[in-house]
Amino acid sequence: MQRRFHAPVVLPADPSCSLLRDAVVDVDADGRISYCGPAATAPESAAPVTTLTGILLPGLVNTHAHSPMTLLRGMGGDLPLLPWLNEIIWPAEAKLRPEDVRTGMLLGSVEMLRHGVTTSAEMYFEGEQLVDAVLTTGGRVLVAPPVMELPGLDWKAQLASIDRWIDTDGLRFGHGDRIELGYGPHSAYMLSAEGLRATAESALSRGALVQIHVAEAATEDTAVREAHGSVPALLKELGMLDGRVLAAHSIHLSDADIALFASYGVGMAHCPGSNAKLASGIARIADLRAAGVAVGLGTDGPASNDDIDLWEELQLAAMFARLATGDSTVITAADVFLLATRGGAAALGRSDIGALEPGRWADLVHIDLDDPAFACGLDVPDVQLLSNLVWAAGSRRVRDVWVAGEQVVADGESVKVDRAKVQAGVAETAARLRA
Repeated sequence: MQRRFHAPVVLPADPSCSLLRDAVVDVDADGRISYCGPAATAPESAAPVTTLTGILLPGLVNTHAHSPMTLLRGMGGDLPLLPWLNEIIWPAEAKLRPEDVRTGMLLGSVEMLRHGVTTSAEMYFEGEQLVDAVLTTGGRVLVAPPVMELPGLDWKAQLASIDRWIDTDGLRFGHGDRIELGYGPHSAYMLSAEGLRATAESALSRGALVQIHVAEAATEDTAVREAHGSVPALLKELGMLDGRVLAAHSIHLSDADIALFASYGVGMAHCPGSNAKLASGIARIADLRAAGVAVGLGTDGPASNDDIDLWEELQLAAMFARLATGDSTVITAADVFLLATRGGAAALGRSDIGALEPGRWADLVHIDLDDPAFACGLDVPDVQLLSNLVWAAGSRRVRDVWVAGEQVVADGESVKVDRAKVQAGVAETAARLRA
């Protein structure tokens, strides 16, 4: 159904991060935006009008997550990355049943939607269960089932399974193209060169996105650096950079690595909250952006973050970049807002989400102004209003959310699932995993 949204302020997430006063967003019958601009110059329309009282902006894009790990939240929270994985997370995940992944993803998706995150790029097992959960909540997801080598895991079988799934269902499906399939080679330290090369070839031949952890911990890739110079250099040798690649974390990069990312169009998922919690380091965001690398923001998993609230990542990304460079102007409120929207879409190679522009999906978020952060109201300079949104309000004032024009959150709660029942299901499953 066609619909017009009318708001006193619209943030379209255009490249200049403009702020539109008294503006409308028109949505066509397919759920795509047909117009975004001032109400005074909007085309005539007989569509029903949804009148909003606050700020309308595009759904945020979480470029790296393991959201079913809501089941593992709080486990091993004071350990560094590799002991945390080897001693806590992987043994717990070995107990997971397929239906457990759906349970964990249901809560993760509801949590993100309530925070205004309409899209997440997920790397996790049991992809079919994950997809079913997101279709249930009404969110949008890029699914990358993992390809990795652990006892009992055959990377060749994992890869063949993804190939078959994409060849059967296609890269994108679901109402509003809610689902996109891709490949998730875990990392250069969890998959052999043979496995990385085979994954790269499968993904390239299908035009699929590869999600991979790169240079997250300083000690994780010592052998790769000694043999190849760096993980990005190895990925180049194996042909992985020839296709669509999303490099998660990417903290310990050299100038040459950054130049490789830029020259091959690699997207980068910056996860400042998880990086800080695991003491992994501070990524070189200012240098990456200066080189022209498409950078988005990610929460990582709710067992290493732990709140999968992308608004928090906006603040942390700016603060850490300022601390790392000693320059309080290096990343502005407008910059991080774009990283969480338009920039995240670009990092994923998606031009159909992340902004309020004709032709893009109508993934919309309504911010309510009933909060101390907006005590001065809307009649303040544009830069101040955006600053109040990013630095002071965050996710707590997200009231309504639409995905492909369909409302999935109303007055702060999911309209698709019963959150209390979802949380109870997670509690029951988590208790069994701890036993």
